[in-house]
Amino acid sequence: MSRVVNTIVAAAAGFAAGILLAPKSGKETREEIKEKAREAKGRMDEKASEVADALRNGANIAESEARGMAESAKRSARTIADEATLLSEEAKERTGRVAQGTKQPTRKQ
Repeated sequence: MSRVVNTIVAAAAGFAAGILLAPKSGKETREEIKEKAREAKGRMDEKASEVADALRNGANIAESEARGMAESAKRSARTIADEATLLSEEAKERTGRVAQGTKQPTRKQ
């Protein structure tokens, strides 16, 4: 078990032993148990809220970074596409020049 769970279990066991062994009436003991349960629930609600906030914050950061990466990938893809278009046009031009050169009669020396 994790350290946190062990601590919670130990605290609960100590609390239960303390209440059950205390010299109080049943009614007082039940009221004290109810009060301690309410306090524990309040602390757990607080912790759950903190964890939810931390998770929400982490998710927002991850979303922002993912959007940034997507934009960067789009820019890179556009750059690559533009370069491919330029290279294609250059290849066509060179091919045309080569084709023109083969159509002209060769000179005899």
